[in-house]
Amino acid sequence: MAEAHVAVAFSFAITHEGVNINYDREVLNLVWNSGLRSWKKRIARFMNNIHCGIYPASLSSLFILIALVTSFFVANVDVSFGGIHQLEHYIPGESLAPFTVQLAACVAYSFCLWVTTILFLRYTLKLLLMYKGWMFEGRLKKTSLKTYIWAALVRTLTAKRRPMLYSFQSSLPRLPLPSLEETMERYLHTVRPLLDDERYEKMKQMTFEFQNGVGKKLQLYLWLKSWWSSNYVTDWWEDYVYLSGRSPLLVYSNCYGLDYMPLPTTNQVARAANFIYAALTFRKLLNTQTLKPVTIQNFIPLCAWQYERMFNTTRVPDVEKDRVVHLSDSQHIAVYHRGRYYKVMLYNKRRLLKPVELQWQLQQILDDSSVPAPGEHHLAALTANQRTVWANARTTYFSKGLNKASLKAIEDAAFFLVLYDEDLDFDPNDPSKLNKFSRAVLHGKGYNLWLDKSFNIVVSKNGRVRID
Repeated sequence: MAEAHVAVAFSFAITHEGVNINYDREVLNLVWNSGLRSWKKRIARFMNNIHCGIYPASLSSLFILIALVTSFFVANVDVSFGGIHQLEHYIPGESLAPFTVQLAACVAYSFCLWVTTILFLRYTLKLLLMYKGWMFEGRLKKTSLKTYIWAALVRTLTAKRRPMLYSFQSSLPRLPLPSLEETMERYLHTVRPLLDDERYEKMKQMTFEFQNGVGKKLQLYLWLKSWWSSNYVTDWWEDYVYLSGRSPLLVYSNCYGLDYMPLPTTNQVARAANFIYAALTFRKLLNTQTLKPVTIQNFIPLCAWQYERMFNTTRVPDVEKDRVVHLSDSQHIAVYHRGRYYKVMLYNKRRLLKPVELQWQLQQILDDSSVPAPGEHHLAALTANQRTVWANARTTYFSKGLNKASLKAIEDAAFFLVLYDEDLDFDPNDPSKLNKFSRAVLHGKGYNLWLDKSFNIVVSKNGRVRID
């Protein structure tokens, strides 16, 4: 109970002398700043959604259109061809002045015209992006006149206003659904190298039976889903393949990237601090949606939803199917070094810490000579186990108390950082160094990567950085 009273920011007690109120001004200030920051992010996210939803138009274009239509109407020039007069009959309020009714009708007509224009431009862009002929032209084949005209139209629709990260999402075409016959043909082509002649003929018979049986019904379901959603594969693949898989994530699911750039420094904590700062700066661009959309040849947009759950995301194990938990914000990262786990704060009064401040915290971790608590050293090995085993262990040992709070601190982190205690590098003349480098990133020691996090940053003792 004593620890609980210390933790609260506001408390009161009733005594024989009256009511005694105690509060911690600093904690209340932190709570206020946290709430203020959360509401600012919500408002910014709401405004960003509006800007993305009306792309390629802008809010200023609406006000300009209202001013033009109203000015023409006042000058007895009806650019609506009677539409404004028709709308006057639907404006409520019989006591309103005639000019007020006309003004409201002009605003309503301008808004309808503005929305119609946005939808027309958006669906025009979607139709243009369905063209795939440009993929097969270029270096080996001369670009056709059709592709030149198509490129000019796409550039015209996308170059008027600087797009935000998700501005093109509603204009991207749906993932095309192949026919059942094409799917069966591709399947047989895929399995042919894996089967001998006898087994292949048997597989062809089974494919024929599927194609003329239940396959038609399943193809109809896929056709309906392809019209209902922009991608008929993503959610089902995530639910029934990725999250339902019970195999370990280690090696079976995770991937990695290596750092091949010349080392700017061999100081481990300096390299880690700069990478943390750069990653959080990138996260800010994602949150504000000011990151430039991914495009091909600087004008053909690609889907950007892969950025949505890049940070503040963890995969929570369950007995039958895992679930993905994504937080809108996270103020800390989790750090692993020599069997110990640390929670490193990233902000001070809504200000992102500078690299030198982050480096100081990481140096404190390196200088910490305390030994791991019982079971702490190999704790991350649970995330590398069978998913059902990890789910049962989580329920048994991490449902309450300090274990639950510690696990929450790791899972709620922006990402997971590993300060590796060995030198890692590569040498073109010594492939064994690259093999060691790759193994350290792919599976590490089996217990130093928190595989449930969206990504792990591993920084070696000599400053090499890699991502898992």
